[in-house]
Amino acid sequence: MNAEILDFLTELKENNYREWFQENKKRYDVLRAGFTEEVQQLINRIALFDPDIAGLEAKNCLYRIYRDIRFSPDKTPYKTYFSAYIARGGRGSDRGGYYLHLEPGGCLLSGGVWMPPPPLLKKLRQEIFSQIDEFVEIIEEPAFKNVFPALEGESLKRNPVGFPDSPYNNIIRLKDFSVISYKPNAFFTQKNWIEESVSDYQKLYPFNKFLNYIVDDFKGEV
Repeated sequence: MNAEILDFLTELKENNYREWFQENKKRYDVLRAGFTEEVQQLINRIALFDPDIAGLEAKNCLYRIYRDIRFSPDKTPYKTYFSAYIARGGRGSDRGGYYLHLEPGGCLLSGGVWMPPPPLLKKLRQEIFSQIDEFVEIIEEPAFKNVFPALEGESLKRNPVGFPDSPYNNIIRLKDFSVISYKPNAFFTQKNWIEESVSDYQKLYPFNKFLNYIVDDFKGEV
């Protein structure tokens, strides 16, 4: 299924206009349905080690293929990737979760908290700084680091107000607390890609668990 998805997306990138998409809409619908089934399998497997995921439905985790072009200089109408965010609350959740991205030449697995609103970002920075030894132990754990080598995302040029200079400036200055494992297309076309993805996501669980305790406390859900 994923080989067909990647082929479709390759063609879409070369023909990113409504007429082509409408001619291939039935093909897209079949691929979208197959991807939904795959994401549900991932959810069910992740829920075995992350109970917060239990009961989640794939349809609430998948992103639309239609781009919002209202304020974008890029007027191509369709995304050239299939993606899903597996977290309690679905794709719009502020919680740390498990992201899946299928794109020709740009496939990846990812997780953590991405683009939190400013009040939550401030809370995350404060709590991470106060528990920095535990946080660093998680992100430097060899099995984790082998799959997710570094924290990703934009960073401030100097420390946020209220944070002293420290050896962890590079962490505190981040605007996201997320990690990425870049994958070749072949990773997702192998027969056991779900098992391999679940294995990587399981290594991600302690990272998400740490972040989600902060998110839930911020939202009064602890």
